[in-house]
Amino acid sequence: MNISLIVPCFVDQFYPQAGLDAVKVLERLGMIVNFPTAQTCCGQPAFNSGYWNEARAVARHQMAVFRDAGAVVILSGSCGAMVKVFYPELFQGQPEEAEAKTLAAKTYEFSDFLVNKLGVLDVGAQFSARVTFHDGCHGLRELGLKDPPRQLLRHVRGLELVEMKEAETCCGFGGTFAVKFPMISTAMAEVKCKSAIETRASVIVSNDSSCLMQIRGLLDRQQYPIKTLHLAEVLART
Repeated sequence: MNISLIVPCFVDQFYPQAGLDAVKVLERLGMIVNFPTAQTCCGQPAFNSGYWNEARAVARHQMAVFRDAGAVVILSGSCGAMVKVFYPELFQGQPEEAEAKTLAAKTYEFSDFLVNKLGVLDVGAQFSARVTFHDGCHGLRELGLKDPPRQLLRHVRGLELVEMKEAETCCGFGGTFAVKFPMISTAMAEVKCKSAIETRASVIVSNDSSCLMQIRGLLDRQQYPIKTLHLAEVLART
């Protein structure tokens, strides 16, 4: 199967290993992975800030880039929700409404693609660690992807998955929210990190590098020796 990969801005700029490892996993499963270099931001920062006209300009470009793609895989529940859920809303009543719905229908978040499209639970990964999982808000609430990442992690050899009490609690990032409300954002991150620490896990895993950046920042400042990894970085280990 030929697929096209959307790499979110945070992965591209700060955590490229997650993108490289996603390709590694997909190719291991026999996928032919295309990376259209003309892709840009999905437009979510402008959309979330109320600048819908500006968001449409960015989204139009993305839709043009992926117009001829088959399946589209995206390495973020947050950006995945933007394309799958909010593009059709953004272009409702607009000339591009049908195109937005077409792209939404063929776009899959990474774990969703592996589990629900390919029907794969075991990707041949091995990672000896005690791990806890953070549910990003958009992946959980907009895409409904509670189980797929956990199903994949449970089939990683040597990995022990332990649930934190606040797994579904927001980490406090929320894109521009963290900039506009830094004190609230930090307080939310403290709740999340405290819950993760209580599990005695050595690694926090998530589908969203943006959430992990928020969590990693607080952990570093409080000098807690817990690693953070994107799901793809775990699944690529053999």
